[in-house]
Amino acid sequence: MKILGIGNAIVDVVCKVNETFISKNDLTKGTMKLIFDENEFKNLLSNLKIEKTVSGGSVANSIVGLSQLGNDVGFIGKVSNDDFGHKYEEGLKKENVRYIYSKKKEMLPTGTCLILVTPDSERTMCTFLGTAGKISENDINIETIKETEMVFLEGYLWDEGEPKKAFDKAILNANKVAMSLSDQFCVDRHKHHFLELVKNKLDIIFANENEIMSLLEAKSFNEVLSFAKELGKRLVITRGEKGAISILDDKVTEVESKKNLKILDLTGAGDLFAAGYLHGHIHSLSEKECLEKGTEMSSKIIQKIGARLN
Repeated sequence: MKILGIGNAIVDVVCKVNETFISKNDLTKGTMKLIFDENEFKNLLSNLKIEKTVSGGSVANSIVGLSQLGNDVGFIGKVSNDDFGHKYEEGLKKENVRYIYSKKKEMLPTGTCLILVTPDSERTMCTFLGTAGKISENDINIETIKETEMVFLEGYLWDEGEPKKAFDKAILNANKVAMSLSDQFCVDRHKHHFLELVKNKLDIIFANENEIMSLLEAKSFNEVLSFAKELGKRLVITRGEKGAISILDDKVTEVESKKNLKILDLTGAGDLFAAGYLHGHIHSLSEKECLEKGTEMSSKIIQKIGARLN
């Protein structure tokens, strides 16, 4: 297998709602709200008509993108043996992704993200992580890790305790490790640990400009460049309208962003960029070609609704 993703297994549940539903449930349109109370989440869901479900989560989106590009890929993510858990597994298998996880009945249900679409196409999200964030070292299959060219991890999943042990086990047995820093909130919460991972344990690091600046507490982008040149690892940074850049030792490669795009939805832009870049990397394309493939994939996805190219 080329790449094995390990991440949050989240079922995206797409529902059409009116403006009243948003205001009645004290939601802020266009934002993402984390829900920690299972009953609150169930109440929200009980009043909705489900349009479609998608097997989501950041790294899962990247892995599906890699599969659609014709790569042999797999995914480990924790779900419960419930209706959404079955839908999650079916969704990945439909995309030719090997789902390397055996479902069992868990204390918490399968992680779910309600994507509420109002008539103006704005998306408001409510996420209940459920059992997704409870991944443990027992969920990591060592043989599969050793037989895979590269493991791809997401910062969203990293947390003290069991998830950290799962990360450590995967990294220890992997041939090569890539990781996305995921989100500035994650970086700020786990700065010390993420910096240690970046410096000592990862081969490829994906970040956007805000995330890497925050991680390094950098005052200017030049500080990021200086850090990256001494790192000895491949640091890949997306910079929005300024394009994307990768640094390995003294070699800095840059590509421009695509212009005049009709942007509909930024969901999955970073996930699909990583898919395109990694596709190039595992097929030994030049660094510039890897960045261009990432840019092409992210440009396509932001002109569609949702995080799936087809």
